[in-house]
Amino acid sequence: MMYAVVFTLIGFAIMELSGWFIHKYIMHGPLWSIHKTHHQPSKSFFELNDLFSLLFGSIAIGLILTGAENLDYRFWMGVGISIYGMLYFIIHDVLVHRRLKWFNRPQNKYLLGIFKAHQDHHATNKKNDAVSFGLFVVPKKYFKR
Repeated sequence: MMYAVVFTLIGFAIMELSGWFIHKYIMHGPLWSIHKTHHQPSKSFFELNDLFSLLFGSIAIGLILTGAENLDYRFWMGVGISIYGMLYFIIHDVLVHRRLKWFNRPQNKYLLGIFKAHQDHHATNKKNDAVSFGLFVVPKKYFKR
């Protein structure tokens, strides 16, 4: 059981770290033409940027399927990535961007810090002027009232 928890947490942590790197250096770099749809007003529910979610989801599914027979580390890392993806959807798409209006603006100090950091990230719609590229790990300044 401890094995499952450790590799699930590793999968989750890898997503936050690689997500930060991919967001900063790839999405705000060579793949800006796709990601910029997320920084611009949209008339549609879906954005071209949603393709990144399909990519990360495919990686999670691939890991789960290849590790399912023995419930090995790949399975549990895929579970961690999937949990990250579900929480990302709830926090980023529902709570912050209000793509679905399930919740009100957060009152919890941690969620409010994430909210503020992401608002700062979207203060510009330019490729090179953005700040705060992580979702769950954000600078301390966003947690001060």
